Amino acid sequence: MQLAMIEDKFIETEKLDAAYLDYGTFFGDGVYEVLRSYDGKIFALEEHLGRFKRSLRGIDIEGIDIETVRQRVLRSFEKFKTPNAKIYFHITRGSGPRDHATEGLTPRFFLMISEVEDYSEQKKNGISAITVPDTRWKRCDIKSLNLLPNVLAKRLAHKRGCDEAIFVDDKGGITEGSSSAFFAIFGDKLQTSPLAANILPSITRQFVLKIYKNAGLGLLEKQMKAEDATKADEIFIAVSSKDIVPVVKLNEIQIADGKPGKYTKLLIKEFEKLVKK
Repeated sequence: MQLAMIEDKFIETEKLDAAYLDYGTFFGDGVYEVLRSYDGKIFALEEHLGRFKRSLRGIDIEGIDIETVRQRVLRSFEKFKTPNAKIYFHITRGSGPRDHATEGLTPRFFLMISEVEDYSEQKKNGISAITVPDTRWKRCDIKSLNLLPNVLAKRLAHKRGCDEAIFVDDKGGITEGSSSAFFAIFGDKLQTSPLAANILPSITRQFVLKIYKNAGLGLLEKQMKAEDATKADEIFIAVSSKDIVPVVKLNEIQIADGKPGKYTKLLIKEFEKLVKK
């Protein structure tokens, strides 16, 4: 017999609810997605499901029917009845004894929906960010539940009065934000790091790369140094829950005139047009 203590009460582990024995709790052993809706319509559902499927394959969770996941998302969104919603869901390897390599577990699904917060002020005035060392694991292209470095980075940013933390690798190159993709504009060129194992294939990033020409920009997919980023004409982050948000200060250094730039404003408008289509 094994005992577990839950809120100062001893319980036999065989009698515990499966949630207490979940591999997501024990090991962060699972993958997740976050997407949102606009005016009653879910945006980029197929793109998110495609990435979710790749993440499941990346950590060897099998037997998941993506069509079932799609229907659960749609059914829950319809029931929630909020036009602008944020939808989070994850799948863990399952529930069972705490062992690193237990086989035969049944994956467990979790989904929650909340109303999207109002980020209009951030878009209008821009945000501040700091850079932090990238201490994450080497497969950030998998959207796994292992987010402790991201949490610590974001907490540090907030303690310093900033909204986002930007990861910098061992060679001094920017990878991405703790919960966002990172972009800089030099002249009329949009620059962002190319996708690699240490960068999440952001869905919002994917759509930014579909609309940048509409704003009159060229593209350079090349990693930049943190010190070079502070010399950019404009900086912005891209994330599903907020879309495109200008960054007007990095490491307490003002970017250009300290206001959202013209190209970032154009991209925000182009993204709005894309959503409406």
